[in-house]
Formats: sequence, C-alpha cells, structure tokens
Amino acid sequence: MKTFLSIGAGPGMGLATAERFAGEGFRIVLSARNETKTKELAGQLQAKGHKVEVRTVDAAEPSSIAALVSRIESEFAGIDVLHFNAASMRKATLADQPRETFNYDLAVNIGGAMVAAQAAGPNMIARGSGSILFTGGGFGLQPHPDFLSLSIGKAGIRALAQGIFRPFQEKGVHVATVTVAGLVMNSKDANAVAEQFWQLHSQPAGSWQVETVYTPAG
Repeated sequence: MKTFLSIGAGPGMGLATAERFAGEGFRIVLSARNETKTKELAGQLQAKGHKVEVRTVDAAEPSSIAALVSRIESEFAGIDVLHFNAASMRKATLADQPRETFNYDLAVNIGGAMVAAQAAGPNMIARGSGSILFTGGGFGLQPHPDFLSLSIGKAGIRALAQGIFRPFQEKGVHVATVTVAGLVMNSKDANAVAEQFWQLHSQPAGSWQVETVYTPAG
C-alpha cells in the first residue's frame, strides 16, 4: 500500500486532498501540532473506510519535521507522496507584525516546507519515484500588505518548488505546487484543489508540471 503523508493537515484543503488520495488506495498519515483536532479529521476518513494514521508534528521545528519523515519512512517502508499544507495565517501589516513572531511565521510557512523536502527527498530519489506537493497561495503572486508574512511564505513556497523541480525530476521525483489564488471557503473549492493535487501527481513523467493555479469561485 502506498503512503501519503500530510504535514499541517487541516479541515479544508488538507483533509480534502488526503481523502482524494485515500480514494485511490493510499494509506493516509495526517500530522499537525494539535493531536486532538487531527484525530477528529482522521475519524472522518476512517468512517468512510479509509486507512488513516495520526502523528503530531511542529511545522516550525526542523527537528520535528525530520523526525516525523524518518519515522514514517521506517514504519511504512517509504513515503510515496508528501503534502506540505502547514501555514501561519497571521493577519498583520509590516507595522503591526510583532517582531518576535515574524521568524516563527517564516519557519512554518516556508522553512517547514524546505525541511520536509530535504528530509523526504533522498529516499524518494533512491527509489526513483515519489511526489512532493506544496499548498501555495495567490499571495505568492500578488503579496497582500495585510498578510505580509504569509505572502512572503507563499512566495517562498513557489520559489522552492520551482528551484528543486528540475533536479528532482531528473531523478524520478515530481515536485509541484497548487497556487490557490483566493480564499477556499467551502468543500467544493477544497475538493477542486484536492483534484488539482491528484492530477499533478498522476501526470506522466514526460509531462510533469511544477505549478497549477486554482482560483476559487466568487
């Protein structure tokens, strides 16, 4: 059974994407900082007959992410798809951003993604297969002054995906991001984003894309 690891699993796009891959026969591992909420999400998938595991992770701590990836690799003989979905959704302008929180926001929004790719990449490359998927955002294309740290993080996600796409592709690993250009407010949009991730993962090796852009309705 193939394994799908979600880092920063949440009730919207994270859960919808996990369910999309579960429907294709993947074992799902949901991970986030809040174990109680993550177990609730897992229960929703388990109730539909899907195989789901729960782990805790702090996306702001590189050692926590690296340990999680290593543990899942060991337990399930590899990670076939890694989905980095964590984000610090702080609303703050440059003037309002507390100095002590800026580095934390960046650690979650882009640092965690980089560590996840760094941790999962070598084993995927050794096997010559796998997908590393990032939840991007429209603020990476058009930064918003009221969500400055998130904008910088999403720009970083896009740069990370594009920066490692080619060298990973040459070794059989697909790196891709869905840039979500708007707020996902309902399950229809969350499911549409999930479908974008599935389509990226499913692309034939000669036709891999690094990015798709999804604009929620309305």
